[in-house]
Amino acid sequence: MAGLTSDTPTPQSLTVHGQSRVLEVLFSDGAQFRIPFELMRVYSPSAEVAGHGPGQEVLQTGKREVELEALEPIGNYAVQPRFSDGHDSGIYSWDYLYFLGAQQDKLWADYERRLREAGVERDAAMPPKGAPGCSH
Repeated sequence: MAGLTSDTPTPQSLTVHGQSRVLEVLFSDGAQFRIPFELMRVYSPSAEVAGHGPGQEVLQTGKREVELEALEPIGNYAVQPRFSDGHDSGIYSWDYLYFLGAQQDKLWADYERRLREAGVERDAAMPPKGAPGCSH
């Protein structure tokens, strides 16, 4: 996995807080983050969300209330969450979780900008798969 080296901070604990909808991660370098499920879902590293290259991202909407139903370990380098909307194809490496936690403010601002540019609301329903203009 790109970015994983012997210097990559690794999670010392992962705590799912269902009521507040955050994943709390304590890393080996002392950093601690509370990553909202919505942020994780909106920035899923899966091809379904991230696309197969720059400019192919699929803007996610209607994910504010998404729940984390399961969090499966993937070897010693990642976890694979299953969200309540059925999405389960993203593999979150330790460095990607660290990135999500450390860059939350920037990522939220970028997400809000992308919503404005697309002229859609954060809570709008996703178009059905296969709908015109929908690439997922």
